[in-house]
Amino acid sequence: MANKTQNTILSTISYPIVEIFESLQGEGFNTGMPSIFVRFGKCNLTCPWCDTDYMTFESWTLEQILAKVKSYSSKNIIITGGEPTIQPNLGVLLDAFKQAGYFLVIETNGLKEVPKQIDYIATSPKRLYQEKYQRRCIPFAHEVRIVADENVLDFCEQIEQQIQAEHYYLSPCEVDGKMNLLETITQLGQLNQRENKPKWQLSLQTHKIVGIE
Repeated sequence: MANKTQNTILSTISYPIVEIFESLQGEGFNTGMPSIFVRFGKCNLTCPWCDTDYMTFESWTLEQILAKVKSYSSKNIIITGGEPTIQPNLGVLLDAFKQAGYFLVIETNGLKEVPKQIDYIATSPKRLYQEKYQRRCIPFAHEVRIVADENVLDFCEQIEQQIQAEHYYLSPCEVDGKMNLLETITQLGQLNQRENKPKWQLSLQTHKIVGIE
């Protein structure tokens, strides 16, 4: 009876899904890694240069998501958005992924706690919300990616102090199909001229360059 009740509850859970697809990770340390992308709708931030229409989504059940994911061959799942950490019942879905043997990566803005089921954390703090990060953010990530939407040097130094990471990346900001690559690598050089500080690397959205999803 308990299992039947639990299954009934699980069948009523739904999630706002923008898209689920299989491709290669296009940026950061895991560039080129075959992955299934589960992109959630909704976000707790509003960045004017965001390239995801996270408010256009459909409601998917747990069973629908699992069926779609299992139709692909990759055993890596990238949980992205929008902002995944604001999703109710996210842990239920992640438990199901782990039981099926998937390696779980999350892409998050780093303002809310990351679920324990996640194997790899990629966080992208946003300079526009610097004051929010001063109040609270996650203490650790495997990689940090900051978009150089303007002068982000002070913000990068702040995040170095707040988020311990194995890798730090600076990414150009793309607006109307144009990337501020020169400004980005100029700031990258300034970061890396400092002594006894973390070294930053350039991260490009290579999936856009080669023309894959």
